[in-house]
Amino acid sequence: QVQLVEFGGGLVQAGGSLRLSCAASGRTFSNYHMAWFRQAPVKEREFVAAISRSGGNTYYAESAKGRFTISRDNAKKTVILQMNSLKPEDTAVYYCAADRGLRLSGRGDSYDYWGQGTQVTVSS
Repeated sequence: QVQLVEFGGGLVQAGGSLRLSCAASGRTFSNYHMAWFRQAPVKEREFVAAISRSGGNTYYAESAKGRFTISRDNAKKTVILQMNSLKPEDTAVYYCAADRGLRLSGRGDSYDYWGQGTQVTVSS
């Protein structure tokens, strides 16, 4: 089992940057694919980015490509989402998630463990 805690949300102007961190507990962090999802008010949760167990493969939503970068440090049991060129439409609660499955996935129902979320607000 793994527990996830997100850090780094806040208020930023459009065009700015934020760095989200997710700290994991448990001994087997490297056994999990990791991902970030987000949910804006009155919208469904949506996939943002995912990274494989080793960090060798990444997968991004179209909205994140070229602006966001996901990375992980298995020794520190952390996963990072670096967000640049932020837009007001990026405003959402961002969630970190862990998946024990075999394949790297952008489907929320593939993920077994979730953090509590961190609010990101981008002002215009």
